[in-house]
Amino acid sequence: MEYLLDPQKQYTYADYLTWLDDKRRELTDGIVRIMSAPTSMHQEISMNLSWELGNIIKKNEGKCKVFAAPFDVRLPKNGEKEDDLIYTVVQPDICIVCDLAKIDRRGCLGVPDFIAEIQSPSTAKYDFCEKFDIYETVGVREYWIVFTDEAVQVFILQPDGKYYKGTLYETGKIPVHVLDGIEIDLKEIF
Repeated sequence: MEYLLDPQKQYTYADYLTWLDDKRRELTDGIVRIMSAPTSMHQEISMNLSWELGNIIKKNEGKCKVFAAPFDVRLPKNGEKEDDLIYTVVQPDICIVCDLAKIDRRGCLGVPDFIAEIQSPSTAKYDFCEKFDIYETVGVREYWIVFTDEAVQVFILQPDGKYYKGTLYETGKIPVHVLDGIEIDLKEIF
């Protein structure tokens, strides 16, 4: 069933739950964004990074959990929990949640500790502008933008609530700041 959405309407997570077609969507302040299917390269990178993060957490007996898209992350503005008061829902490519009380049967209600978005030409502006602003505003502690040409830009939330320019990694190991003392070799991702 095709849903005709009003571009002038501000939708909520309650609306989102009624859309029973096979399209992937995100909500940004109530505005709907249709997501395209990822490429095989995108999925390979996603699987490799998810695998590495999950194995590191398991090996170190960590309490955090790794989730890969499609996985709904509901980001209420003022701690609301009611579906009809949540206007932002994202599906990060990968996220780590350390406060397991945020996890429920529908995904994550609250801010993950870590988010990685794998960039493609169609998502570049979205990942660097809109999602960057969303993640910075809600307080995601660590945000990675993963480039398919084998580089990762890492943004760490500073005490003033800003990411600033970040650090670009093209070789070597990347520290995972939310997992103290843990590093991932770029070769394992790509």
